Amino acid sequence: MTIMFSDAAPAITEIGGTAVVFVAGDGTLSKAATAADDAMGGAIRRAFNAKKFKAKHGDTIAFPFPAGMKIDKLIAAGTGTDPQTATDARRLGGKIGAALGKMGASSATILAADMDDPTHIAEMAAGIRLRRYAFTKYKTKADAKSDHGEGNITVIAADKAKAEAAFIDANALAEGTFFTRDLVSEPANILYPDSFAERLETLADHGVEVVVLDEKQLEEIGMGSLLCVGLGSERESKVVVMKWNGADDANAAPFCAVGKGVTFDTGGISIKPAGGMEEMTMDMGGAGVVSGLMKTVAMRKAKANVVGIVGLVENMPDGKATRPGDIVTSLSGQTIEVINTDAEGRLVLADLLTYAQREFKPAATVNLATLTGAIIIALGNLNAGLFSNSDALSEQLADAAKAEGEGIWRLPLSKEYDDLIKSSLADMKNTGGRGAGSITAAQFLQRFVDDSPWAHIDIAGVTLSKEAKPLYPKGASGWGVATLNRLVRDIFEPSA
Repeated sequence: MTIMFSDAAPAITEIGGTAVVFVAGDGTLSKAATAADDAMGGAIRRAFNAKKFKAKHGDTIAFPFPAGMKIDKLIAAGTGTDPQTATDARRLGGKIGAALGKMGASSATILAADMDDPTHIAEMAAGIRLRRYAFTKYKTKADAKSDHGEGNITVIAADKAKAEAAFIDANALAEGTFFTRDLVSEPANILYPDSFAERLETLADHGVEVVVLDEKQLEEIGMGSLLCVGLGSERESKVVVMKWNGADDANAAPFCAVGKGVTFDTGGISIKPAGGMEEMTMDMGGAGVVSGLMKTVAMRKAKANVVGIVGLVENMPDGKATRPGDIVTSLSGQTIEVINTDAEGRLVLADLLTYAQREFKPAATVNLATLTGAIIIALGNLNAGLFSNSDALSEQLADAAKAEGEGIWRLPLSKEYDDLIKSSLADMKNTGGRGAGSITAAQFLQRFVDDSPWAHIDIAGVTLSKEAKPLYPKGASGWGVATLNRLVRDIFEPSA
């Protein structure tokens, strides 16, 4: 979808196609809405007074073929009564995008000249794009019931130049989120470690330094924990390191994002049940979020040093696969008894976390992974699970997630849980059983981090959505790109 801005405000009676006007929560109509209402004989006011349209934030009402105008479809959108944040404006755009889809409108004119804040106008435009996203790469026929689509959106703004300038950052987030959604949506016969790495190499076009480490290099480095996950696959495991150096001090300690990238997870020898296994193409969701973050910070030219590291593996069962009971040596030198080969994500992350700290000495590290089904039992599909060794970093992440409208909830870490992953043969085992499954996974990861600020985010419940939400359709959500981008902007970039 293409977004264009214009400061030439045409008379609404002369506009064709689809148009969007705005109504405040107290019933106050924008100038464009007033003109439309007058042409339609007061239809918008009648709908508001009859409480068919309450003009709450994000409420919409559609008028097909309105009288007195050339417009085929008119949408009145409510802006509510409370002061808006930029994120509110983005969500308003998402609601408008959904309304456009329901009316089958691929293009529209958004009459936002009355909106004072150019940043809010830009965020609203980005919200329309985010909601209208669709992964249709493998569709050979258009879905008549789909509310997605391509098209052109023209946004009428009082200050075109300021709105366009604000849209650079807003659109960078949208593009990074789309990158994540595309990766998560791809099937495993298309997206596997090699092809995933190739896609990440395209980030070099945006100024990201990309280094791909192959299995031979990983063996030389000593990533025995990560490599054991891919032993049963014909696909070679990879680690991709992405670096964005945007800070004035090129040597300043970076923020480091680490992602689990299991491009397909059968469970290995501890094989999963067949039902639902097709969704295990999304088990690289953490790596997808890290990749989307790197695209976002590069496209908006963030004034921060950011490193993204992803481990790309495929977990398959064959004669070379890791067996339950095998003992492997991690990059840290710690040994791990593999009790369950379906607890593989933590084996990948263990070596990545060690590598990140040794190579980059980050100011803070956040890893993301579709790690445990237990987090869905605990939090459902509304919140990601947060674990951390730092109260400050936890609060910063919670603030960033709240500001971006992404749910997150902190769960505990404590030494008492360590007893659940004790091994009689090795330094630890990779699973502690069903009880506190998400916590013991986090306890495991904590053994591979030093005293620097670190957080683990379990995104198993929020990576795919079974229903459309204000800013994304059914399917891959892109959860986490906005939160991490906000964290980088608010904490690791100098304030203006």
